[in-house]
Amino acid sequence: MSGQQKISLSVQGMSCASCVGRVERGLASVEGLGDVGVNLATESAQFSAAPDKIAAAVAKLDDLGYPARTQTVTLTIQSMSCASCVGRVDKALQAVPGVISASVNLAAETATVVFAEGATSVQDLIKASTDAGYPASLADAGTSQDRTERKAEEARELARKMAIAAAFALPVFLIEMGGHLIPAIHHLIAATIGQQTSWILQFVLTSIVLFGPGRTFYLKGIPALLKGAPDMNSLVAVGTGAAYLYSVVATFLPDMVPTEVRAVYYEAAAVIVVLILMGRFLEARAKGRTGAAIQSLLGLQVKSARVLRNGEMVDVPLETLAIGDVVVVRPGERLAVDGEVVEGISHVDESMITGEPQPVAKSAGSAVTGGTVNGSGGLQFKATRVGADTTLSQIIRMVEEAQGAKLPIQGLVDRITLWFVPAVMAAALATVVVWLIVGPNPALTLALVAGVSVLIIACPCAMGLATPTSIMVGTGRAAEMGVLFRKGDALQQLADVDIVALDKTGTVTEGRPELTDLVLADGFERSLVLSRIAAVEARSEHPVAEAIVRAAAKEGVEKLAVSEFNSITGHGVSAVVDGQRVLVGADRLMAREGIATDALSNEETGLAKRERTALYAAIDGRIAAVIGVSDPVKSSSRPTIAALHERGLKVAMITGDKRETAEAIAAETGIDTVIAGVLPDGKVDALTNLKGSDNRRIAFVGDGINDAPALAHADVGIAIGTGTDVAIESADVVLMSGDLRGVVNAYEVSRRTMRNIKENLFWAFAYNTALIPVAAGALYPAFGVLLSPVLAAGAMALSSVFVLTNALRLRRIAPVMAEARPGTSAPPNATAVAAE
Repeated sequence: MSGQQKISLSVQGMSCASCVGRVERGLASVEGLGDVGVNLATESAQFSAAPDKIAAAVAKLDDLGYPARTQTVTLTIQSMSCASCVGRVDKALQAVPGVISASVNLAAETATVVFAEGATSVQDLIKASTDAGYPASLADAGTSQDRTERKAEEARELARKMAIAAAFALPVFLIEMGGHLIPAIHHLIAATIGQQTSWILQFVLTSIVLFGPGRTFYLKGIPALLKGAPDMNSLVAVGTGAAYLYSVVATFLPDMVPTEVRAVYYEAAAVIVVLILMGRFLEARAKGRTGAAIQSLLGLQVKSARVLRNGEMVDVPLETLAIGDVVVVRPGERLAVDGEVVEGISHVDESMITGEPQPVAKSAGSAVTGGTVNGSGGLQFKATRVGADTTLSQIIRMVEEAQGAKLPIQGLVDRITLWFVPAVMAAALATVVVWLIVGPNPALTLALVAGVSVLIIACPCAMGLATPTSIMVGTGRAAEMGVLFRKGDALQQLADVDIVALDKTGTVTEGRPELTDLVLADGFERSLVLSRIAAVEARSEHPVAEAIVRAAAKEGVEKLAVSEFNSITGHGVSAVVDGQRVLVGADRLMAREGIATDALSNEETGLAKRERTALYAAIDGRIAAVIGVSDPVKSSSRPTIAALHERGLKVAMITGDKRETAEAIAAETGIDTVIAGVLPDGKVDALTNLKGSDNRRIAFVGDGINDAPALAHADVGIAIGTGTDVAIESADVVLMSGDLRGVVNAYEVSRRTMRNIKENLFWAFAYNTALIPVAAGALYPAFGVLLSPVLAAGAMALSSVFVLTNALRLRRIAPVMAEARPGTSAPPNATAVAAE
């Protein structure tokens, strides 16, 4: 079959001959695939197929449960100037066999490509983009820094070109427009150098402008036009070229142009180039500022570290730092990497990572984070994470990925902009034809002015920049506030949620419970019961278990040996202690084991009503005690829930506690809906029930450890971190500070960024929709008004600048709720007014 290629895909999950058979049969069933062979040793699948069938093969492997291995790369793309360029790069990359998805970002000048390993290579991707007219290279770790430096250099180069163009265009403008506006200047020119000499002088000066500073438009625009893929440069090249060539004919071949329409438009061509260069200069400067947040994060990375080697302090480059090295930090210095303090006492400013203003006390055993600033004390710490594994490196990577994401709202824009430039050129041609047929005299002149104005005023740049610039600035500002959008589409989805569902322990409550009650059954002694309970719970990692162990340690009870420990998910724990079988857990554990709880059921109900988590303990099959553990509600919970209510959101709480305990906490904090008695694996079902028949959108907030399935299942999963829990794969958003107030700040950033994107899109589409007809002469029949190409160029240049400037306003967003660590004095309702 013609067009078929031999394809090899790397396949995951195959462990035996049966797997090979399933994969082979599955691929053979896909229409268009032939010569299928699967190799278990190399974990690969080979087949013959047309390039457009690879995606079907990858989808089939996913359905079979043996997904193809994929690789994600980020390419730096050059020469993109408008949304049409984005569409063409996207189309070129998507056409490469094996590419699963491609996301091109005009603001960041990058493309993120996901492709099937074995089906293609990075070199093929680079070649595809370069062949389409947009040179590409593989982005490296320093891409963000390089991009900022590149945009600064680009801005300087455009400023130089603009200054040269303006110097030569100004005399042309003054001679031609001055003669039109001030009759005395016209007469002076006619009486001295004459009209023909004036036109020749304008020809020379304009030629310098067009083929000097303005030659970029022709070098890029004309080849793109000849390839049948016109872009922004093509519009400028055709528009200015038409005005220039018409003027050249009128100057040197005047007999070819009727006397009544013999005129020159050198000033239009020259000034258009100046104005568009000015617009691109302002655009390059603004684009450089959109990545300010990444730059500030990169600025937190130190270049070297002072380490102890053989008992001596040695300065070493950051790249050579290894796990286990002991780093010495002096007062006021920035920490190089993540680690654990081994010596010294100090306070560390972590505000640049978590957004929290209060310095944090550090001593031996404390965890420290690279990029934070040491206070007045000296510290020595052992490096635990270096290089790309540090918290700061992960944050930078997350922000870059979120900034490069393509939101669902961008899909429609991409489909429109791909055809926008050809449509504008067709509109310009139609405008010229209509003016020549039905226009008044001088029809040729009016047709030329209207046609050039249509070409020049159209601005696909504004449409291409509307979404990515807002994403870059919004996610960057969020990171500065301690909110990390791990997935770009979460930025759009969070603004649309109806319900915020909260996990209880560690989210609504402090997550550090204390033992408050131990009610004994008849015939049992406190020390005997507590020692056995504590011995069992010492093997558990649950916060409630830690509370019981701490209480036992305070009371100095005997420490006993444990055997046959067993953790029963969602029920409790069991073990053998001092020859006795001990059970500790919820009433459902006792019911499962057939142990009667009637003797203490009233006490358990009373504890639950007083916001206590109540557990039973049984020894050798007899109920021994009911345990009451209190987990205090965070001071930030009530004001946070009130702030969510103010924004029209409903709040639910999901917990494994008894309903009485959960409802008492809900009454204290203002929570709308309580779902209690939920096992860890039941949270997904609880979220499904919350969605209801009207499919309400839900954001779930949890600690990211026990809540991973729920975080992944929710429309938006928000993980409460502690400043180092940034690699929570199941979450869409990570709150670095561990403060519930961050949920409100994340929602506000999302809401305002989406509003900003909609403002930009409205402006971009409204601008083009309204002004292209005006440029074509829609107002001429009624008002006799025809837009000058010079004014059209000014409007086009300012439209992109408007979009960028509007996006940059997001840098002024202030936290809606001031975050603070538990125990600090920040008022719970502290708010800050964000720039609108």
